[in-house]
Amino acid sequence: MDKTWVSEVYEKILAKEKKVAERSRGKIPYTTKDGVFDDKGKTDICWWTNGFWGGMMWQLYHATGEHVYLENALATESRLDANLMTRQGMDHDSGFKWLPTAVAHYQMTGDTAARNRALLAADNLAGRFNPVGRFIRAWNDWSGKEDGSFAGRAIIDCMMNLPLLYWAGDELQDPKFYHIAKMHADTAARYFIREDGSAKHIVDFDANTGEYLHSVGGQGYGHGSSWTRGQAWAIYGFLLSYLYTGEENYRAVSRKVADYFIANIPDSKLIPVDFRQPESPAYEDSTAAAIAACGLLELAKCVPEKEGDKYENAALEMLKALADRRCSWDEDTDNLLEKCTAAYHDAEHEFSIIYGDYYFIEAVWKLMGKELFIWGNRNKSLPI
Repeated sequence: MDKTWVSEVYEKILAKEKKVAERSRGKIPYTTKDGVFDDKGKTDICWWTNGFWGGMMWQLYHATGEHVYLENALATESRLDANLMTRQGMDHDSGFKWLPTAVAHYQMTGDTAARNRALLAADNLAGRFNPVGRFIRAWNDWSGKEDGSFAGRAIIDCMMNLPLLYWAGDELQDPKFYHIAKMHADTAARYFIREDGSAKHIVDFDANTGEYLHSVGGQGYGHGSSWTRGQAWAIYGFLLSYLYTGEENYRAVSRKVADYFIANIPDSKLIPVDFRQPESPAYEDSTAAAIAACGLLELAKCVPEKEGDKYENAALEMLKALADRRCSWDEDTDNLLEKCTAAYHDAEHEFSIIYGDYYFIEAVWKLMGKELFIWGNRNKSLPI
């Protein structure tokens, strides 16, 4: 590992984010307009990315102790109470919202109100479990008609939300949460991961019988394609289930997807929206690179050293490409990562997205030994 490079990037992040945090007080950003963060908390408090700004603030506060980060993190968590009280806005993304906010807060300070928020969110997530299909339902019906149209729908992203259940199981000494998380992970391993190691984005089950019906293209190029952010969620998400349970199959699935991902990284080390998208338009997604780097760095710690080098080196190559070519180091611009894309067929592409900034910082913090690890339990003795 190039320790000098890592230290330089770490210091550049600190220099920039202190100014960004000070001028973004009270916001819950999603993207930027003309380099200025929006406030998704005003337009959609239930939006799935609303925990990542708080997570950034906790990572920065953990590393520096600067009060502005604490102030912003607590404000985000408080504002998300409106989401907790909105049933339609509670979905499978509770982990993305309350792990980087309430759980991080509880880890740092032992605050009982933060613990209560996180446990309420975990209870709700557990309540989304379909026992015949052994999966966690992704979304409520978007039509607002409660017509059951999404009752059998699950998505690969949910692997990253399972740590909220594992955490609650540990916190309450209630194995129910573990059983739900593991059954969902087992279902995802069986139905989402293809033989070549690529991952599907969306799978529909019969909500009454649990029968697998079909997959849906989702945010990638199309049915049967390989949406890169979905591959990143799978690498990191299955590895997190391994960290909590020690079950070898989860590590094996993480490695299988990681090997597939690495084999498809372009020479530029800049990641497309979909590994199977056409050559033109060649949309990028910097968030997929940052998330995958986090997963690969964590995976590298869970395999023998020589094998781990492959995963760490791939992560470093992507992070260096982002830092050198896809980061805005302008301290007057709020976003860090550039050329992020939410979905291939969206009207907009290659803009800033807050979770890209979060995962880039998390990855650098891992390399610096500064990370507040909000996703898993590293205290267990696991086989390598």
